[in-house]
Amino acid sequence: MKLLFALFNYFPHGGQQRNCLRIAQKCAQAGNNVTIATRTWEGPRPDEVTVETLGCRGWTNAGRNQNFITDLASLVAGQDFDGVIAFTKMPGLDVYFASDPCFEAKFQKNKKRLGKLTRRYRLYRKWEEAVFAKGSRTQILLITDREVPLYREIYGTEPERFHLLPPNIDRRTFSESDRERARLAKRAELGQAADTTLLLTVGSGFRTKGVDRAIEGLAKLQSTAGNEAQLVVVGHGKPESYQRLAKSLGVGDRVHMLGGRTDVPEWMLAADLLVHPARTENTGTVLLEALANGLPLLVSDVCGYAFHIERANAGRLVPSPFSQTQFNQLLQKTVDSTDLQQWSANGLNYAAEEDLYSCHDKACELIEKFVAAKAR
Repeated sequence: MKLLFALFNYFPHGGQQRNCLRIAQKCAQAGNNVTIATRTWEGPRPDEVTVETLGCRGWTNAGRNQNFITDLASLVAGQDFDGVIAFTKMPGLDVYFASDPCFEAKFQKNKKRLGKLTRRYRLYRKWEEAVFAKGSRTQILLITDREVPLYREIYGTEPERFHLLPPNIDRRTFSESDRERARLAKRAELGQAADTTLLLTVGSGFRTKGVDRAIEGLAKLQSTAGNEAQLVVVGHGKPESYQRLAKSLGVGDRVHMLGGRTDVPEWMLAADLLVHPARTENTGTVLLEALANGLPLLVSDVCGYAFHIERANAGRLVPSPFSQTQFNQLLQKTVDSTDLQQWSANGLNYAAEEDLYSCHDKACELIEKFVAAKAR
């Protein structure tokens, strides 16, 4: 089959981007002719998949998104694709991979009535409705079902169009000697002693992931003499304002903004705690990656995958509504806890017993099924 995958922008370390590329590669390996269309592409291009960059036109995000959707429609009209699969909401899709929360529900919660008069609102609402409206032919792949009641309430989406996938992390094997080598190497990279407490935050979109919350928590953390905890932040984003915040709180030399990295698993082996006080998180694949690496967690309960942490007994959840004071106290309590080693073992056991790995294989199977059914 000839398949077109679409997303607004590709960069190597984004969760949505990784899902798109890996599912596209799975479909190509199954014998399909696969193209990925995007505005921009960062990093190496895959051999087995054709990449079409359509350019980035427009003065606002909404305008750029609309221009991409228009350009994509022209691409589809000019070529004989059997199926169109997108990782962003837009009209004309056969399959939508849902990785964003419900726009209309979030808008209603914020109660910004005048916002309905804006072009941004009208466009985002139209794109979402094209996917989820009752009677739409788009099949919806989900990595969490927490938003399904909202879509059904707002748009009347038929329940049979939702298809829940398992998570999508890579299997990891490592030994205790691997963990110790990573611990020493990463602290040496930071110029820190072997016994330094190392906190880790991973994710692109620093405000959404709560990096400012983590920095404020670090500033309040009471450390033992000679062992001041360090915070490592890995991911794409604009670090300047967070570096200024850290400096203003007196922890500028203890916050390390490393940007996007390919060695995240090694940082997880090296760290003592994953700190993820996200403001919103549809799933949180990084939480499951931490489990599989035996890294204890302190995460917001708003994360879609937070229930895995609770079920595994592999750390603590930060309750909603978020309180910085409460988070600071929980961070201190967690860093000082004698349960860290047990949480690490619990996470490893959970990752060994649960299916946290087959998302991309299952998505490929469903895409082929839906596109073949459309052809029939």
